[in-house]
Amino acid sequence: VQLQASGGGLVQAGGSLRLSCAASGHSFNRYGMGWFRQAPGKEREFVAAISRSGDTTYYGDSIKGRFTISREKAGNTASLHMNRLKPEDTAVYYCAVTLSRYSTDGFDTAALYNYWGQGTLVTVSS
Repeated sequence: VQLQASGGGLVQAGGSLRLSCAASGHSFNRYGMGWFRQAPGKEREFVAAISRSGDTTYYGDSIKGRFTISREKAGNTASLHMNRLKPEDTAVYYCAVTLSRYSTDGFDTAALYNYWGQGTLVTVSS
């Protein structure tokens, strides 16, 4: 599976961005899909995940209530809608997919994910 993340950029605090992740190579609906981020000098952090069916979503505590993850039911694209952005949201955002089942294997560990996109930079100015 090849993943292409896009949509990053520079935004003022309080603003919004939408990140997209386009998958190719295999049937996207076989995979759970997650977003992680990594700020300079920090470890990679779980942001959000969505199940294969799209019926179940999971969010990291730091972004809960501000970000929304979604995916096309029959397509190969997933999105992360980011609202009320804060300077501490500044990071490179990565999309990733996993064959693991979130209900039994968890969802917020990077090691669970089989394929990763290249990352897209989000910068939030104060």
